[in-house]
Amino acid sequence: MIELKNAALDKLRAGELSIGVGLRQARTVDVAKIMYTAGFDWLFIDMEHNSMDMDIAVQISVAAQETGITPIVRVPGYEHYHATRALDGGAQGIVVPHVDDAETAAQIASNCRYPPIGHRSITGALPQLSFQSYPLKEATEAINRETLIVVMLETPTAIDNTEEIAAVPGIDALLIGTNDLTLEMGIPGELGHKKIVAAYERVVAACAKHNKYPGMGGVYNPDLMQTYISLGARLILAGNDISFLSDAARRQSDTVHSMLP
Repeated sequence: MIELKNAALDKLRAGELSIGVGLRQARTVDVAKIMYTAGFDWLFIDMEHNSMDMDIAVQISVAAQETGITPIVRVPGYEHYHATRALDGGAQGIVVPHVDDAETAAQIASNCRYPPIGHRSITGALPQLSFQSYPLKEATEAINRETLIVVMLETPTAIDNTEEIAAVPGIDALLIGTNDLTLEMGIPGELGHKKIVAAYERVVAACAKHNKYPGMGGVYNPDLMQTYISLGARLILAGNDISFLSDAARRQSDTVHSMLP
């Protein structure tokens, strides 16, 4: 069997928290080592909400592989080429936003998995396999096994369809986009609202039933994070480079300003 590791999946399979960090401003490959040293399991390389291009995303992905932190790319849309280009370039996972139904989830799985699970097209030697040549069957089975495919649920429609989405073969995790969900529910920013708690309970139950991993995004208050982790969330987006940079800079600025007698 090909030795191929996915740190984020390893944590999930062990029943542990798999903790990710969003990359919106980072543009250099050393961020992989920085975030690995900081204790994160995966990078949430965000191509939906910033100007990052595919070239930067795959360079960070390849660097992350060697570091031991899993590179996961959030693509900007459903079109197959967004996901497959990232995967061919070195990503070990894909996050697709705004998935409302099982049909969309099934198309994503088809795009991102090699046969017999899906219909992803095979390319030459892959960075995930260190550009070594392996028998086709062995290589595609290893990539299928160690690639994390995540769909984001961000609307009441998606929550209503959770059971059907969780049942789709080839999808690994259902990640709640909590901020968008509050907006769509008419309770903007109320991340602890009973409707949001009920949504997490519903997603966690569906994931348990269908052997998928429930995820949490957009919740960074420690008490609320604890609430949803206690309910069963395991794939945890725990912050992003913008907030970390801003918070640390603000603390240091306040500290220095307070030094004047």
